[in-house]
Formats: sequence, C-alpha cells, structure tokens
Amino acid sequence: MGFVIAEIGTAHGGSEDAAVRLIDAAAAAGADAVKFQWVYADEILHPETGVVPLPGGDVRLYDRFRSLECPPSFFKKLRSYARQKGVAFVCSPFGLRSLSELLEIEPDYVKIASPELNHLPLLRAVQEARSSRRKSGGDIPVIISSGVSRLSDIEAALDILGTDGVTLLHCVTSYPAPAEEYNLRLLESLSRMFGVAVGVSDHSLDPVLVPSLAALCGASVIEKHITLSRADSGLDDPVALEPEQFALMVRSVRQCGAALARYGAERGREAVLRQLYDSFGQEAVDAALGDGVKRLAPSEAANYGRTNRSLHFMRGMDAGETVRASDIAVLRTEKKLSPGLPPSFAELLAGARLARSVSDGDGVQLSDFLFR
Repeated sequence: MGFVIAEIGTAHGGSEDAAVRLIDAAAAAGADAVKFQWVYADEILHPETGVVPLPGGDVRLYDRFRSLECPPSFFKKLRSYARQKGVAFVCSPFGLRSLSELLEIEPDYVKIASPELNHLPLLRAVQEARSSRRKSGGDIPVIISSGVSRLSDIEAALDILGTDGVTLLHCVTSYPAPAEEYNLRLLESLSRMFGVAVGVSDHSLDPVLVPSLAALCGASVIEKHITLSRADSGLDDPVALEPEQFALMVRSVRQCGAALARYGAERGREAVLRQLYDSFGQEAVDAALGDGVKRLAPSEAANYGRTNRSLHFMRGMDAGETVRASDIAVLRTEKKLSPGLPPSFAELLAGARLARSVSDGDGVQLSDFLFR
C-alpha cells in the first residue's frame, strides 16, 4: 500500500552532485520514486511577477526560477541514476517545451503540479502524447495534483486526461500546509465521484499524521518533499523532510498497510487510529480527517487564481491593436500582478481588438476587448 514519491523538485539547485545525493537519500529512506521539476521560467511566470524573500535578500521570483533551469542532459542522467537505484523517475513539466523534452527521455510518470491543473494547453499536449503512445501498445502514466482547486477544475482536467492510467492527488497548496486543513476523507469522495485512483501530496510538516491517515483513507500514492537539510536554500526546503524523517514517514505508511492487511480494513483502521489518537490526540486526528467535502482550504483560498494559471499580456499594447496568439500567455500570477481570465478563453481572444491600452504583464480581462 502507498507508492511513496520523494519530491526532490528543485532542491538540487542545479547541482548534479546534490541531485544524486538526494536520490541516494530517497532510496535509502524507502521511497518508491523520486520526482523532479523541469523548469523554464518563461513557461511559469511573467518576469514582473514580483519578488521572493531569500536569506541574501529579495530576489525576483522569475530570476530565481531562471537560476534553476537545467538542460535535458541533466535530467536524462538523473533518470538513469534513479533507475539504477531501484526507484522510478517522476518529473513535472510546466509548459509545452519542458513536456516535449521530458517525453523524449521517457520518464516513468509525468506529474502535473497543482498550479497546472487548469493549464489546458499542457493537459491537451499530455493527452495527445498518451494517445500516440497507446497506438503502439504503451501509455504514459500521469499523476495530477489538485491543490488550490475546485471540483469544476478537477472535472475539466479529467475530461481531458481521462481516468485510465491517471492518479489524482489531493493537496493543500500552502507552505507549510496545516494538517488540520487536509480533509483526508476527501480521498474516498474523489475516488467515488471520478472513478480514479487517488493519493495525497502532503505539504504539512509532520512526517506521520497526514501520510498515515491518507493511507487509511485509500491513498495509492503519497508524495512529500525531501531535502538533505531544512536549512538549505531550496524554495521548498523549509517544508521538506530530512532523510531520517522521510524514512519515518515511509515506515509509518508501510505499517498502516500491514495493519490493514493483517486485521482487515475495519479492524486495521481502528487499530491505527487508536495509535494516532495516542500520539496526536483525537481532536487533531479528527480535524485532519475532516468531513470529505471538497472546498478550498482556508490557507490556500486567497491564492485561488494567483497560484494556478490565468491569461496575461506579454507586451504593452494600445487601444485598437489586434491581439495575436503570441501576445497572451498561460502563466501563474503569483505575487504582484493581477489574475486574468482562465486559460479556456485563450483561443477565443486571438484576433480580437483591444478596447483600451494594456501593460506588459496585465491579467487579461474581457473588458479589455471590443466585441461586436
């Protein structure tokens, strides 16, 4: 029970040596897979999206992502090394270029991160690649996270990807995510609603509570960040588990599976819940389980429309100009820009004329256009 993914992400900082040490640590801790992020800054952010505070001072978030860009050869080596260590290679693309290059090295899984759940051009390209692969008898397994989303967003994504060969991860897009907001009974609800395998992408700080409860609630995949040290400079290192903690998480998940197998679903669940009540208190455990109703978690609600994708102008334009497809991009809004229309509007706006002047980076609004 529980396919455990060690999310390395960009914690390697572009160092192949650091990436190898992280793979070694994940494998030694008992992970089934390691996951990386194939970053090209211009697929993710507008250059003027804002700054991120780092130990050396504020840095433009776009520039921080630029510093994490790595060539395809970097990931190809890591894919081979991961397989040598007996763990699967999972990777997240963030746009059409990174997806194309990722597919060329044949990953074991493609992971769609929560902010890209509504990146419709990316999802369509993934599904086109899967359809092509199926013609030769293969497939590309997909794992998709659903942080900072509504049910309609999940439904739209699965309408494109389908459910065969797809695993849907429940997630709270907050760093760190409060364990009491995880609402893990939602896993059973999502599985019933969509007929899809489910799991959890966990950003809470504790290595045991959320992963163990997720295992009890039917998670087939459990993903959590790993780092060599929480004091490192990676963007996600402060909320990641160090190797010893990650190993504890894996043991806890495996013990839940063993209890369910030994005692049966009902008795095994009761036995594990008693242990968790003793360790964390019944109030904390029941809060993390939640009520199973899909809603934006309080810690992520304000970021809906900012963390996920929307349409942004890629240059300043004057009233009366005709908008070309290249003038609009599907980006995360993040820090200081204003969110735009959902990505589903992109094809409708190419060729339309502007009713007013717009600035580079503005979120695209219907009121920007002349319609007849």
